[in-house]
Amino acid sequence: MDPISDMLTRIRNAGAVNKETVSMPFSKMKQELANVLKKANLILDFEKKGRNISGKKLELRLKYVESYPAISGARRISKPGQRIYIKHNEIFPKKDGTIKIISTSKGIMVDVEARRSKLGGEVVCEIN
Repeated sequence: MDPISDMLTRIRNAGAVNKETVSMPFSKMKQELANVLKKANLILDFEKKGRNISGKKLELRLKYVESYPAISGARRISKPGQRIYIKHNEIFPKKDGTIKIISTSKGIMVDVEARRSKLGGEVVCEIN
C-alpha cells in the first residue's frame, strides 16, 4: 500500500471521529508533509516518537475550528503507478481553499510557495 495515501486516510478518519491525535509509522517523507501541514496552519503540531527502526512513530495533533476538523478532505494525486507532474506556470490556487502539496527540487511545499519560487514538481496531494 502507498504510505502517503495511508497517512492521508488516517488524518481524514481521525478528523471524522474528532480525535485529538493520530499516530502512524514514521518516514522522512511523512515528516516533511507534516511540516508543510503545520506551516499551512492545518495541524497544531507533530512529533517523532520511538528510537528503533520498527518502533518509530509520527504523531500529529489535529486542529479543529469550531469543532470541525481543519482538514476535511485529503486526496492523493500522484500515485506510485502514475506520477503527476506540473510546471510552475500551470499552478493555479483554487478559490475554495484547497491547497496542493508539491514535491519540488527544493523540498516539499504548498502550491502558492512553489509558484512564487518558480518551481514545478510532483503533485503529491490535495488538501481541503
